[in-house]
Amino acid sequence: MTLRPALFLLLASLLAGCVTTGDVDPMRSAKGREEARDAYIQLGIGYIQQGASERAKVPLKKALEIDSASADAHAALAFVFQLEMEPQLADEHYKRAISERPNDARLLNNYGSFLFEQKRYDEALERYKQAAQDNLYQERSRVFENLGVTSLALNQTEQAKKYFQRTLRLNSRQPRALFAMAEISYKEQDYVSARRYYDSFSLISEQNAESLLLGARLAKIFEDRNKSASLGLQLKRLYPGTAEYKQYLSEQ
Repeated sequence: MTLRPALFLLLASLLAGCVTTGDVDPMRSAKGREEARDAYIQLGIGYIQQGASERAKVPLKKALEIDSASADAHAALAFVFQLEMEPQLADEHYKRAISERPNDARLLNNYGSFLFEQKRYDEALERYKQAAQDNLYQERSRVFENLGVTSLALNQTEQAKKYFQRTLRLNSRQPRALFAMAEISYKEQDYVSARRYYDSFSLISEQNAESLLLGARLAKIFEDRNKSASLGLQLKRLYPGTAEYKQYLSEQ
């Protein structure tokens, strides 16, 4: 795969400028160093987007050589190490990024996701709470969704419901929150709400084994035998060896 030509041109022009400008070296000026740093960061991000995380480390390291306090470079490198299953290094770079920009909701949310992945749920919850304080953050609905998922992992169902409800007030088309509310409502035997959430989920998301099982259960409760059978057939065809399909068969 090749990187976007514009990134190469930008970096090439910056590096070429360091040798061809005669008396004025851009790398000695604040603006020149910032532009070089940002070009290296974008180059690294380009590699990450292509799935070439190993190659991303070189330009990101160069960015940090120019500016060791760059939150963006540390955050990108943290993500690289997260992808490469190097949790200690990822954690170090996430912490350094946040130390430079402690109120950055995007960084806090990303770090929370890393902590959740490591099953450090209490720590993840705290980072998500910090991120949620930024009421102008454009992805705030996802932060509340993450808070809900983390609360479920901590067996805090009532708190999770509140977070998912906040999510859906901010963005009614968040499939993970819709499905979580459908599942919670089903377990609480609030089948009308469960069906409403499930139907909204089904309109915007592809089905998986869990959702097909829940859909079949709800259809059975509301005596929609054709729908229940249809969802059961999809489970059999797409997920024949799963626990969900076995559970479906045991309930027939």
